[in-house]
Amino acid sequence: MLSVALSPREKEILALLRSQPMLDAAGLARSLGTSKGAVAVALSSLTQKGEVIGRGYLLRGEPWAVVVGGAAWDIKASSLAATRLHTSNPGTVSRTPGGVGRNIAEVIARLGGRVHLVATVGADTAGRDLLARTSEAGVYVDQVAASAYPTGSYLAALDNDGELVIGISDFAATDSLDVADVARSSELIARAQVVVIDGNIPAAVAAWALAVAAAADVRVVLEPVSVAKAARMAPLLTPATRVHAITPNVDELAALVGHDVDDAVEGIAAAAAELHARGVTNVWVSRGAAGSLLASPDGVVTIDAIAAEVRDVTGAGDAMTAGFVYGLLCGEAPATAAHRGHLAAALTVASSHTVPPDLGVAFTAALRTLDPATEPTNAGATP
Repeated sequence: MLSVALSPREKEILALLRSQPMLDAAGLARSLGTSKGAVAVALSSLTQKGEVIGRGYLLRGEPWAVVVGGAAWDIKASSLAATRLHTSNPGTVSRTPGGVGRNIAEVIARLGGRVHLVATVGADTAGRDLLARTSEAGVYVDQVAASAYPTGSYLAALDNDGELVIGISDFAATDSLDVADVARSSELIARAQVVVIDGNIPAAVAAWALAVAAAADVRVVLEPVSVAKAARMAPLLTPATRVHAITPNVDELAALVGHDVDDAVEGIAAAAAELHARGVTNVWVSRGAAGSLLASPDGVVTIDAIAAEVRDVTGAGDAMTAGFVYGLLCGEAPATAAHRGHLAAALTVASSHTVPPDLGVAFTAALRTLDPATEPTNAGATP
């Protein structure tokens, strides 16, 4: 690419965007002591010169992820003692930002990655508050559409050991997402390093995102979310979609292949081989406390879980997927990225927060102290 000369003001704007990527035109104008009009002219020039790409002031050469998924509020009720069903239980209740796609996006941002959320929330106070909190965490939310339905919510009742007793979701806003709502994000997706698809979104929207990513040769990570959602996404897995990675547990893997799967290396590898034939490169299967298996056409590796004192399991699976995606953004091999996913999950379950505010700091510190023995090892099986 030919080098194009930049004006002093254009260089100032690029420096500001690199140091403070959440700045909008008004913020740039305030920082530079100039008008929004002058900033708009400079941004237009930077776009023409290829330094700023598309919407959202994306800087050339700066990798980013796009998450297409759900955004909602998590309402967590934690019992102070062992839960007794069909009666009242003393406990605590809190409300925090949630939704699988939104959680994944926030974890990526907390770890230091650039990430854009494509979702829908209600045109209500809950939706505005949710977007404000998500933006404050470092996620770009300019691609989030307004829904005619109220902003979604997820109620989790937790036992005193942090384990889930029952969860109830109201995701009408996410269910209403259609291709028209997300079509304006096609350029953003086509230029991304990684696109994450949350299994909560309608199948038609997932199919559209897969097609846009495949046409641009962008890596896709598909998070199945649940057995029911995995079964809904299964028909979308074809050689034409070329999914880079899918992240089921064993039950979700069974739903994806349409039959029971034995929770052993050989059984998981055989099921993964079926997905390889349908265009999935990496099948990363979570096995809870037993860790995970990562199956690729080259073989299977086991990744040990990282021990943690469990305070709250909410968001652990989302953090695991996000840590994996962050590893891919950083240029890591899938097996190393999967280990990063385990670390993000361990730090999350040890916190009372769905996404710990200090996750990035804790993640970086933990990476420096990890024993090399925790790195992935060859499982000795091939799919």
